[in-house]
Amino acid sequence: MVWPGQWVADRLGVRLTGDARLPELLGLALRRNPRRAHLLVSTVLGKHVPQRPDVIRRAGLELGARVGELLGPAADAVVLGYAETATGLGHCVADGLGSARYLHSTRRAVPGMTPVGGFEEEHSHATSHLLLPSDPGLLTGAGPLVLVDDELSTGRTVRNTIAALHAGAPRERYVVAALVDVRDAADRAELAAFAAELGARVDVVALATGEVALPDDVLERGSALVSEQERAHRAPSPSGDAPAPPVPGRGGTEDATAPRVELDWPAGLPDGGRHGFTPAHRELLEAALPDLARQLATALGGPAEDREPAPANGDGAQPHRILLLGTEELMYTPLRLAEELQHRLPQAEIRFSTTTRSPVVPIGHPGYAIRSRLTFPAHDGSEGERYAYNIADPDTRFDAIVTLVDDTADTPRLHAPGGLLTTLAAHTAKVLLAVIPSYRPRPRPEPLRGPAFSSYDPEDVGWLLQDLSRLTLEAPTEEREEAIQSGGAHYAESLPMEYQPSERYQALYREALDASATRVAQAVGTVTETVLAERSRRPVLVSLARAGTPVGILMRRWARHAHGLDLPHYAVSIVRGRGIDTAALRWLAGHHDPADVVFVDGWTGKGAITRELAQALRGTPFDPRPAVLADPGHCVETYGTRDDFLIPSACLNSTVSGLISRTVLRPDLVGPDDFHGAKFYRELAGADVSRSFLETVTARFPDVHEEVTLAVKKLAAADRTPTWSGWAAVERISEEYGIGDTNLVKPGVGETTRVLLRRVPWKILARRGAGTELGHIRLLAEQRGVPVAEVDGLPYNCVGLIHPRYTRGATGADGQAVRDR
Repeated sequence: MVWPGQWVADRLGVRLTGDARLPELLGLALRRNPRRAHLLVSTVLGKHVPQRPDVIRRAGLELGARVGELLGPAADAVVLGYAETATGLGHCVADGLGSARYLHSTRRAVPGMTPVGGFEEEHSHATSHLLLPSDPGLLTGAGPLVLVDDELSTGRTVRNTIAALHAGAPRERYVVAALVDVRDAADRAELAAFAAELGARVDVVALATGEVALPDDVLERGSALVSEQERAHRAPSPSGDAPAPPVPGRGGTEDATAPRVELDWPAGLPDGGRHGFTPAHRELLEAALPDLARQLATALGGPAEDREPAPANGDGAQPHRILLLGTEELMYTPLRLAEELQHRLPQAEIRFSTTTRSPVVPIGHPGYAIRSRLTFPAHDGSEGERYAYNIADPDTRFDAIVTLVDDTADTPRLHAPGGLLTTLAAHTAKVLLAVIPSYRPRPRPEPLRGPAFSSYDPEDVGWLLQDLSRLTLEAPTEEREEAIQSGGAHYAESLPMEYQPSERYQALYREALDASATRVAQAVGTVTETVLAERSRRPVLVSLARAGTPVGILMRRWARHAHGLDLPHYAVSIVRGRGIDTAALRWLAGHHDPADVVFVDGWTGKGAITRELAQALRGTPFDPRPAVLADPGHCVETYGTRDDFLIPSACLNSTVSGLISRTVLRPDLVGPDDFHGAKFYRELAGADVSRSFLETVTARFPDVHEEVTLAVKKLAAADRTPTWSGWAAVERISEEYGIGDTNLVKPGVGETTRVLLRRVPWKILARRGAGTELGHIRLLAEQRGVPVAEVDGLPYNCVGLIHPRYTRGATGADGQAVRDR
């Protein structure tokens, strides 16, 4: 058998050296391209050369297995395939890795989708690649990123890709996987130097390696040869671009709209990896393939059921040579259908290839990789010519061609005279069309804003939450406590009854606000100036709903007051034991530079949420260090003060937090792509003091400039390393009082207030001499019949102890019950 690269090798002086397997995987062709005269044509890719689907898939799985051997079983890898040639190959590599998530680049802009990145493929005829994941966080993890292409010829595209992605989301390891690696020594050294400069490991895996030796004048010789062949092929011929003779039973120029094969495509299954393909999608496809292949087989005249014999020869007989033709980037799902069809029709000769936008010179010679070319207009809304290769060879004519397109490409141009379908009709007896629904990611939810959601002004905060106001989620405090501590529910699955403060308590709140507004204003100014000096000059404030939200609004107001800055501010949900809202993180990553995001909270107690935040953000590009108004627990390094004092917003629930409830996370209400939920208590508007709290503190801003300047200078020179002294104190108190669970110990004024408002308190520890700052604590304790014990040596002004009545199932670190061990 003649090697399908010999014709080019003889005339251009191109030589392949290296692994003996290279000629098995590659042929050679010519193309009109000022950067590269030759084209390496893969025989196992399913692009230019029709090939058995099992051969194509086996090559991709083998490459994926080699990557898996390199990375090991524990690697949480993401696979990125290059459009358009390696979209199917990348999928197969991800399959070979087992549970890898997959994305391929695309040259198709999708309305409503904002690219999270892009890069250039300099030697290509179409250089620009877009990255359009429906999950913007897909490419921001810390695990290895595997980049898949059919060939690695210079490594320039790989370097461009890694540089672009690494700038936004650095990671420690990259793997480049290709069917063939034909870089020369200089290119290999350049990639190694690039990796060293980047500070990351870059490995290369290939099925075969070698080099392509080119003469110095290859571009000139190639250009002349291309011109010569194009002149020769302007004359009509059964190969090349000229129309083939009509097929018996078909008119070669008829306007033949191909019969459609109606596929029962599963809802929610992407047509490919343009917007991401997960292990769950892979399972959905595997389950659907047998039925989809049965539908194709029936349309081709094959048996409707597995045990039926194929129809006899004659009218309606099953074709013998069948081509499944994918279109451009749509490679993987058609390939899998072709493979499944081969299992269903074992007597048929099934081949698979795809159309392409890559122009290649066709030459009807057995030693040349591209024997024929069909040309037709683009039919997916873009412009230009498209091509299908090695379909019009008279010696290898197909009895039937099944064309698979996504519905975006099912346009009048596809069906028009001279379009793909009528062009194919001149070269086969039967053309069928199967249309796969284009995967359209759900529109990303947008932030909720007042007055539709919350009593705050719209510019104060955007809530990355969904509105659950229509639902009844509240439960009596004791009933809720019992459900949590008995293990029957997570605390975030329900809401506490909103505390309705007495007139006496409201008066106490107003007194506390008047007494501490200046202190709060100074802490707000201090933490905001520290963030601007040390974190970002244009930070994106993201408060942890809901205690952090009034603080985030005040920080935003300080930045505008002191510097004229209009900072973005959002509120997100974080749940102990379940982490931060990942849908909100994806939204933030899609709209802002994660490096600018600063998470904001009201205060620290023992630091449980600080630890939760660090755990939740591990492996993401977000900075896990929160900025807080008060850090009595010594848990953070960015704060306004470390004093444990009364922050008036801690005295109340929704009525000082924009009338927004605590956040809710329940699987029947919040899906994987949904924001966590919350309620807007519009009915409490008469008791709302959210705006007055903000206005009272903001009015003190002009009075504290000097104090803020001094405090910021002092903090800049101080050692602010977290000591976690608060956590140690909580452990000591838990042991001293025989509680045995630190989650039942809530230190600090803010946390103690929460215990009295939301939980079943057991007793309150008050630092002896704390005085009037604990007035509201004492009043709440009196109203609920909870004893207040004055103690010495307490590192906080007060500590709330949740009733250990249900110790056998008390709330644990994951928010669920901690049973006897």
